[in-house]
Amino acid sequence: MDIDSRMNSDSEPIIDEDEVKKSLRAEGSTSTELAETLANLKATTVSRKHPGKLVLGADQTLGLDNNTFDKPRDFSEAAAQLKYLRGQSHQLTTYAVIAQDGLRIWSAVDTAKLTIRANMSDQFINNYLACCGRNLLSTAGLYKVESVGVQLFSKIEGSHYTILGLPLLSLLDYLRENGVLEK
Repeated sequence: MDIDSRMNSDSEPIIDEDEVKKSLRAEGSTSTELAETLANLKATTVSRKHPGKLVLGADQTLGLDNNTFDKPRDFSEAAAQLKYLRGQSHQLTTYAVIAQDGLRIWSAVDTAKLTIRANMSDQFINNYLACCGRNLLSTAGLYKVESVGVQLFSKIEGSHYTILGLPLLSLLDYLRENGVLEK
């Protein structure tokens, strides 16, 4: 197997994620099904453009009480989302797919349960958003747990790598078992 980690303009999948999510939500799909579908579309779409190569696609969804959350469009939406999540536990699902020649050949899913602290002030939320900047708007959860974002939580259950966006240990196992990485 050959794996190519280089990125170029052909590596970007052409997928309207908003439309896919809208359609899946209308069908009553779960947050796991949303993540799976998007990861699969990303991997298979790009892999068709790179014959013989292994292509990894991944996606995350944040779910709470049958609701899924998208990346906020602006700081106002971001603040409202953090206030809504305050004091509650939510599930973060990470799905990864490897495709080759347009076909899915491997997948893994993992979840983490995160509890946003109940005593988080509105001022803390505003300061957090200002500190982290627009980069936060690229994540559904609005947290950078690997840095200052860890202060949002009172409890975290699950793999750190799942929270960062990839079921990494499962991926590494697959790559080792298939000769891509050394055992």
